[in-house]
Amino acid sequence: MASQKPGFFDRNKGIVLPLLVFAGALLLWEWAVRFFEVKAFIAPAPSTVLSTLVAEFPMLMQNLGVTAFESIVGFVIGNVFACLIAVAFVYRRWIDQAFFPLIVVINTIPLVAKAPILVLLLGNGFVPKIIIVATICFFPTLVNMTRGLRDVSEQHLELMKILSASEREVFVKLRFYGALPYLFSALKITASSAVVGAIIGEWIGATTGIGALIIQATYQYDSAMLYATIIVASAFSAIFFGLVAWLEKHMLKWRFDGTK
Repeated sequence: MASQKPGFFDRNKGIVLPLLVFAGALLLWEWAVRFFEVKAFIAPAPSTVLSTLVAEFPMLMQNLGVTAFESIVGFVIGNVFACLIAVAFVYRRWIDQAFFPLIVVINTIPLVAKAPILVLLLGNGFVPKIIIVATICFFPTLVNMTRGLRDVSEQHLELMKILSASEREVFVKLRFYGALPYLFSALKITASSAVVGAIIGEWIGATTGIGALIIQATYQYDSAMLYATIIVASAFSAIFFGLVAWLEKHMLKWRFDGTK
């Protein structure tokens, strides 16, 4: 007797179940707001948030463009700089011993304390927000990349010596290749953190961007706009994370298909 093929629900259970739970939560939220007659400025109904999202979509996208620019540029700068410093740490141990403690101390300073200082020094333009994002992205990538570059077995290093590999070939084909999983682990973390950093920077001093919209909506008790802004920011953060995850899967196929 032939085995019965799984149905649509069984094949897509991992997608369907979360969607059903999410839809149920939205319906419960809608019902609770209407049943208890919750004031709109306290907690708007999902339908109200959706109406605001549609009506103000062009304005939301315009401000999202500002935040996205700050997030992406800061993400690139912070991660590239972290990778370069990680290489210096691995090949020049004294640099690691001299500067890593200072980097740790700087990283322990809360972001909400560093952001105002940067805004005061550099103004309300793009530069302080980009630096804030770069600062957030820098430390996780530095730690992961340094560990990845050092996590090389002695047997592999000995083999490269036997094959008369140059220092450049050892770095590219052994150290950097082996560090890619560590790097992408950090990139997925910093992809979401970059958006948060840009928004916090805009909270401190900005007239445009998602962070500025959140502050304006809060002071004006416009909760529907506040929720719509948060949805837009969360969607962009999820897309950013998804792009990094897709790039990881594309570049590290050997990790996902079990081959090397």
